[in-house]
Amino acid sequence: MNLKELKEMVGLMKDNDLVELEIEKDGERIRLKKNQDQVIKQHIPQPVISYAPAHEAKVPAASPKEEVNEKAYIVRSPMVGTFYAAPAPDQDPYVTKGKKISQGDVLCIIEAMKLMNEIKSDVSGAILEILVENGTAVEFDQPLFKIEVA
Repeated sequence: MNLKELKEMVGLMKDNDLVELEIEKDGERIRLKKNQDQVIKQHIPQPVISYAPAHEAKVPAASPKEEVNEKAYIVRSPMVGTFYAAPAPDQDPYVTKGKKISQGDVLCIIEAMKLMNEIKSDVSGAILEILVENGTAVEFDQPLFKIEVA
């Protein structure tokens, strides 16, 4: 047998996940066998290790805009990203505490994966509180603003 034929046999073993291959041709006999230790290691499932704190805080599920009372809403982040209060570093913020806003007004930008996502208000009213510092990372569902509904 020549080198090309040997390579083909090794390829057959790999392609078909064979541990052992024996071929006889023209009175020549060849037997290929993988190291059993390697085969066993490949088929042993890895243990799954997880950590669960003993007293895990339960956070109630909330919609992106959650009603706090009759006239105040909490606007929550719809994604993970970086919070920006203004369209550019040298420009004024979209909103400030006490500013009157209308439904559809841009409140901030959240940058996620190099994309700038405008977060708009679903309600009209006044900004009661801005809960996030400019340029900080925010998590999904993190409170961003408190708005007093008009």
